[in-house]
Amino acid sequence: MSHVDFISEESVAPGTPGRAEPIQQRSAARLSGLLDAAAAVVDEVGFDRITTAMIAERAGASIGTVYRYYPDRVAVLNALHERAVLRLRERVVAELGTNKPETWWDAVDGAITAFVSLYRSEPGFRILNFADRERPLIGEEPDLESGSFSRQLAAAFEEEFGLPQEPDLTFRLEVAVELADALLSRAFQVDPLGDEQFIAECRRVIRTYLESFYGPIVPIAPASIEQIG
Repeated sequence: MSHVDFISEESVAPGTPGRAEPIQQRSAARLSGLLDAAAAVVDEVGFDRITTAMIAERAGASIGTVYRYYPDRVAVLNALHERAVLRLRERVVAELGTNKPETWWDAVDGAITAFVSLYRSEPGFRILNFADRERPLIGEEPDLESGSFSRQLAAAFEEEFGLPQEPDLTFRLEVAVELADALLSRAFQVDPLGDEQFIAECRRVIRTYLESFYGPIVPIAPASIEQIG
C-alpha cells in the first residue's frame, strides 16, 4: 500500500455537491459525524471487523442514515481513508512550512514527523493500511506523472537542494515512502504512541538509503519548499 499521492492538489474530502448551502452544511456535518464514528470503531475493532451497524450505533444514527451516504462498509472505509490521506497531506505541508527545512533530509524527516504525529493524535489513522484488495483500483500501476507526493517532492528537491531531477529520484523517493509506510505501520501496530525503536529505525533506514545516492547532506537555504503543498 502506497501513500505517494497524499499531497495531491485535488481535495479528497468527501462532499455532497449540488444542494442548497444549509442542506450542504447539514450533509457535511452528518458525513463528518459518520466518519468520526467509523474512526472510533476502527480503533476499537479494526477495519476488518467493522460493520455499518457499529458505525450507526456509534454515530447515534439509524442504519438508513449510513446507507443514505454509503452503500456498504467498504464505501465508509474508503471515505475514511481519503480523509486520512488529506489530513496527512495537510500535516506534511504544515510541518515543512513551520520548520523551513535546510536540507533534503530535513524535508524527509519532517514528513516522517508528520506521519508519526497523526498516528498518535488522529482517531482511525490506521485506516491508511486499509487493504488494497478491498479498495477500488484507479489504474493498473501507480502513475508517477500525475502529481504524486514523490514526484512533487522530487521537483522541490531539485530546485531547493540541488538533487538531480530524473526518474530515478522520483522512484527512490517512492521507495522511501514505502519503507516509511511499512516501518511506521509496524511501530503503531500495538503501541498507540508508537514503538520508538521502530520509529528511530525508520529514520535511520531511509536516511541511509537516500544518502547512498545523494549524500552527504549539505544545507542550502530553501526559497519555496511550500510549493509541494
